[in-house]
Amino acid sequence: MDTKDLLKKVRKIEIKTRGLSNQIFSGEYQSAFKGRGMAFSEVREYQMGDEIRTIDWNVTARFNHPYVKVFDEEREMTVMLLVDVSGSKNFGTQTQQKQELATEVCAVLAFSAIQNNDKVGVLFFSDKVEKFIPPKKGRSHILMIIRELIDFKPQNRGTNVAEALRYFTSAINKRCTSFLISDFMSNSFENELKIANRKHDLIALRLYDLHEEEFPNLGLIPVRDEETGEYEWVNTGDKRVRHAYKVAALERNGRLEDLFKRSGVDFTKIGTHQSYIKPLMTLFKKREARR
Repeated sequence: MDTKDLLKKVRKIEIKTRGLSNQIFSGEYQSAFKGRGMAFSEVREYQMGDEIRTIDWNVTARFNHPYVKVFDEEREMTVMLLVDVSGSKNFGTQTQQKQELATEVCAVLAFSAIQNNDKVGVLFFSDKVEKFIPPKKGRSHILMIIRELIDFKPQNRGTNVAEALRYFTSAINKRCTSFLISDFMSNSFENELKIANRKHDLIALRLYDLHEEEFPNLGLIPVRDEETGEYEWVNTGDKRVRHAYKVAALERNGRLEDLFKRSGVDFTKIGTHQSYIKPLMTLFKKREARR
C-alpha cells in the first residue's frame, strides 16, 4: 500500500471511529473504566458505612481497632491494546477480515481513551512480541497507531498469547486498563492471564469468523492454515466432517470462555459478519452495572 492510499485509509477509519466514540462510546467508556485506576491516599479509622474490603488489616491488627485505606481517583489512565497480528488475522469470509475488524475496534477504543485524557499504547504480537508502542496522548499518536494497525507486517505468523502477556506484565508497571484482542488460537496461557489480570484491568475481545466455527457444504476443498502455511483437503460435503468440525469449535470456545471466567477477565466476542458496536456496548454496560 503506498503512502497516499494508506493515509486515505487512515483518514476514513478516523472519521468513522472518532464519530462513533464521540456519539456512542465516550460516555460509556467513562462509566465502564474510569475510577478503576485508584491511587492510595491515606489510612483513617473505620466509620459506619465504609466498605469492609477497604479495611487495612495490617494497621487494624497493630492498633487493635479497624482502619481503612482511602483512595483518590486518578485523573488519567493508561490504556494498552494488545493486538494479535499472526497469520490468522488475514482470515475473513464475511464482510471483512479480522485485521480490518481489529483496526476499527482499536481505533474506537483509542479515540474514546484520548477524549477522556488517557494515554494509549499498543503491543503487537504473533508468537513473539513484534512491536511495542509506549503509551502517549494525542490525536497524532492515535493516527500513528491506526497506520501501524493497517500496514504492519509481522515477522512471524504463529500465535503465542502467553509471551505477549509476559512482556506486557513486565513492561507496564503502573496498573492500567488493557484490551487483549485476538482469536486466541494459541497454546495455553492461563497462568500468564491470571498474573496480568491481578496487576492490571484486563479485558479480552475474541475476534472470529463464522466459517472458523462451521463449514458450509462446498464439497472437497483445500483449507490453508494461515499460521503454518500448510494445506489440508477437507470433504465439507460429508455431514460427519461438518458436524465434527462444529463440535470441536464449540468445545474450544467453551474452554476459552471458562478460562476467562476462572481468571476473572471480562470478555466478549465479535464476528467479522457483524458490527462491533453492540458487543462493545453490552460489555461496557455490564461493567458499569457492576460498579
